[in-house]
Amino acid sequence: MLSVKNLHASVGDKEILRGINLEVRAGEVHAIMGPNGSGKSTFASVLAGNEKFTVTEGEVTFMGKNLLEYSIEDRARMGLFQGFQYPVEIPGVTMANFMKIAVNEQRKFRGEEPLTAGEFLRMMREKSAVVELDTKLTNRAVNEGFSGGEKKKNEIFQMAMLEPKLAVLDETDSGLDIDALRIVATGVTKLHTAENATIVITHYQRLLDYIVPDYVHVLYKGRIIHSGDKTLALKLEKEGYDWLINNLEE
Repeated sequence: MLSVKNLHASVGDKEILRGINLEVRAGEVHAIMGPNGSGKSTFASVLAGNEKFTVTEGEVTFMGKNLLEYSIEDRARMGLFQGFQYPVEIPGVTMANFMKIAVNEQRKFRGEEPLTAGEFLRMMREKSAVVELDTKLTNRAVNEGFSGGEKKKNEIFQMAMLEPKLAVLDETDSGLDIDALRIVATGVTKLHTAENATIVITHYQRLLDYIVPDYVHVLYKGRIIHSGDKTLALKLEKEGYDWLINNLEE
């Protein structure tokens, strides 16, 4: 589904990603962990197509296509979803209208007819139940006045509506209390199927108690320096990153 080979990316003259290699197949959950400043959020942004970053070397193939050739909008239409660490507010645009446009744009890209008003409302009710999102929030402006937990639930609701092939979740657990974390993580797990894949970027093993990864990767100074199964996250929680970094630098 996703193949990343020797990916390098910079902001201005500063190189942040220094040769990432990653293979993600349908049905898999990958967790990316690492110290602050390692390039985790940059990696997510580069996959999504954020124009702030310049890819200087490497290849990214998504669903058999060269992802780097596509705009942010087309990457989303192709089925790539990015969940943000700090979701933005969009004053004046209701969640319902925002999602109706997004869903129908995606359907248009696939050559499908737009949803009728009734079909869309039924879909919205079904998907909001997945993440226990208060349906009253869908009539408010996107994220405006939402609590931190509501913003994160709202993101997973958007993910449920768009049914992406690949979801890249950048520190979705950031700022969540234990109840909100459980709801958000359970929603992500419910949405996972054999036909889609998830990349979870996190600092904390606690999220991986709910979203169980098939693979855990450690990103350090723009490279994946170690990979393992879910037990790696437990070891990192207990021992930190020094044992890996020290071995690397010896």
